[in-house]
Amino acid sequence: MSSTIFTPFTEEQLIPKEEKLEVLKKGKKFSIGIPKETCLHEKRLCITPDAVQVLVEHGHDIILEAGAGEGSFFTDLQFSEAGAQITTSQAEVYGQDLVLKINPPTEEEMEFLKPNAYLVSALQINLRDKDYFKKLAEKKVNAIAFEFIMDEYRQLSLIRLIGEIAGGISILYASELLAKSNGLMLGGITGVRPTEVVVLGAGIVGEFATKAAIGLGASVRVFDNSLSKLRRLHTIIDSRVPTSIIDPKELKKALMRADVVIGALPRLNMPFIVTEDMVKAMKKGSVIIDLTIDYGGCIETTEVTTHENPVIIKHEILHCGLPNLSSRMPRTTTKAISNFFLSYLLNYDEEGGFENMLLKRNEMKQSLYMYKGRHTKKVICDKFDLTYHDINLLIF
Repeated sequence: MSSTIFTPFTEEQLIPKEEKLEVLKKGKKFSIGIPKETCLHEKRLCITPDAVQVLVEHGHDIILEAGAGEGSFFTDLQFSEAGAQITTSQAEVYGQDLVLKINPPTEEEMEFLKPNAYLVSALQINLRDKDYFKKLAEKKVNAIAFEFIMDEYRQLSLIRLIGEIAGGISILYASELLAKSNGLMLGGITGVRPTEVVVLGAGIVGEFATKAAIGLGASVRVFDNSLSKLRRLHTIIDSRVPTSIIDPKELKKALMRADVVIGALPRLNMPFIVTEDMVKAMKKGSVIIDLTIDYGGCIETTEVTTHENPVIIKHEILHCGLPNLSSRMPRTTTKAISNFFLSYLLNYDEEGGFENMLLKRNEMKQSLYMYKGRHTKKVICDKFDLTYHDINLLIF
């Protein structure tokens, strides 16, 4: 009987070899500064204590300005126990590799930024001026705006998230104002005519404003110049809401009957959709909330307002132009924004940091409006007459 054992392997293949283990790619760890918001009565924050704990466990240093979370009902103790370093020094907070905040920094805060640092904040372009961009450029920073942050599907994911919240809150706040102005309840009661709501814009903000108004029982009509957006809205809400292309005559008729108007259509460098003459023809005591006031606005008579004085009255119509309306619900909004930034930062961390992602991902490049002090967003350069630099020629 033969003692030879058949095997399909050669003698060389049967010799034990060293085990090859996967080498995990670790991103560059960076320090993150979370300053306290100082303007527009801002109460929101970008990071919750739970998110801080996860980031600290991944090796990042979180430096938080004392009292930054009070507006969102988070204490310094909660952040400290999660691993954040609490400081009273603005210079220390703004001197980190990454500064994460809601509102753009003021001129005084800009002084503390270090060259090549990353600034991530909202831009609110309609509230800025040319000097703001010039002074920020002098600091040679990399600036990312909430309004331009894209995901891998080329969707403005953070704007969508904040828009969902703002759309719902706009109807709830309009309900408060309507009750104060003429005693109407926003909704429908048996035997009583439902209130009329006109929504300008069928995007994400308009969609969630429409859903909230329908939920309260109001009669809603939506205007937009995009048939595809109107068609999408029809599909989402089962065709229960009449929609229309923006025809001035048709719009004026709808506004004359409206109790509430929600502006959700940005008009940067474009004519207003609702003119002052249209507003004059509206019912007295009606409510206008322009959610796009910080990005051009779509109603001629609206102005930027504050949480201290959120409403102005023109032609006996209540106007609200809060650029940060979602700050009225700061804890919910902070949690939503924090969830976004936690995944955002961990994603770039795993891929090797911001610099690597700028080389690899086009959507990351598009989120920058300033790269090492150079203006890289054409819409901003056109509005403020600044020198435009193509980001693809700066990073390749």
